[in-house]
Amino acid sequence: MTTPAAAGRPLRIGFIGSGFIAHFHLTSFEGVRDAVIVGVTSPTPARREAFAERANAMGLGPCRAYPDIESMVIEGEVDAVWVLNPNDTRIATFTALAHAALHPRSRLAAVACEKPLARTLAEAREVLRLTESAGLLHGYLENQLFSTAVERGKAIIWGRAVPGSGRPYLARAAEEHSGPHEPWFWDGKRQGGGVMSDMMCHSVEVGRHLLTAPGAPRDSLRVTSVSGSIGHLKFGRPGAAEGLARQMAGFDPSRPIAEDFARGLLRLEDEAGHELIVEATTSWAYVGAGLRLDIELMGPEYAMRWSSLETGLKLFLSRNIAGAQGEDLVEKQNAEQGEMPIVPDEAGIYGYTLENRHMVHTFRHGIMPSENFHDGLDVVRLIMALYRSAETGTTIDPADTLLDAYLPVPARG
Repeated sequence: MTTPAAAGRPLRIGFIGSGFIAHFHLTSFEGVRDAVIVGVTSPTPARREAFAERANAMGLGPCRAYPDIESMVIEGEVDAVWVLNPNDTRIATFTALAHAALHPRSRLAAVACEKPLARTLAEAREVLRLTESAGLLHGYLENQLFSTAVERGKAIIWGRAVPGSGRPYLARAAEEHSGPHEPWFWDGKRQGGGVMSDMMCHSVEVGRHLLTAPGAPRDSLRVTSVSGSIGHLKFGRPGAAEGLARQMAGFDPSRPIAEDFARGLLRLEDEAGHELIVEATTSWAYVGAGLRLDIELMGPEYAMRWSSLETGLKLFLSRNIAGAQGEDLVEKQNAEQGEMPIVPDEAGIYGYTLENRHMVHTFRHGIMPSENFHDGLDVVRLIMALYRSAETGTTIDPADTLLDAYLPVPARG
């Protein structure tokens, strides 16, 4: 198949989904070359039409709204799709993609999927099988690996510090905010769990990434055991469900609320048998300025640390200034008064821009991305092991075959 690069044209991308994360990706494409957003499909006509209008207003199109996946792919104007819809639609989405990709008019050659790859290990394997059965390149959208701070920090550590004193042995990653805005995230069956499923996938993978030598495959490190725990700190209190129901339409206060705190400890071995550790914490129970990412990497004679809210740009608004609630200063913003940090380029700092540059470059040249569905499958396996550890109170070997059919407690409804 002739690649877009060989044909001298940009990668033509279709979005599946038009919600919050799709708009975040759209914003990032202002910093991506050799790509155009030509299509979008999602269940609600008004939302997909509004998304197409925004893409066109940003100069990223011409973008057209489609009623379904099949019509967008079979039209023959899409080279790659970005899967950005809710977790419970994964199998239906990839079944439709695999079928449409084989249509004679289809030009689909690649697919990128937002984290997590699936809700369970069985679903993740089926996503990979369907994708490979259609002969598609695949990229796993794990933005934190491509954060500007993470990329620069890792390059300096491995280029300057490691040659003088040895490889890093401890990575810490934390992600916290005050809770999701969409009701399906709180539904353990639809989402696959709670904060462990939603955000621990970021933390365990960025930790493994930082500990992996540049250019080495992820399986050069072997995860030997994991231990995890979960909690219901903020939203397990009386009245919390009713409060969420007042804040967001469609939230069902009669359903059990998924966990809002998760901790994970991964023990790994490098090629020489040396012990390494990833320590991860994620929470929907943090009320501060907004989304907070904290990442650290440590070795024999060095340490690296980055926090997303320690920005050089801050704003102070007195109590005499009142305004509507929003997220114009930082994602998951919790206040509009006082001193607030401002994240000046969230799409870049959080990694979406460099992530999408990588996906576009590899797809245009017919190359498998460095972060792909095999990595996404590994992450789902680790999340299942952490959930099982939290349920049983024991340390779990991620190679345990019991994980193949495991369903986390919050996903059992």
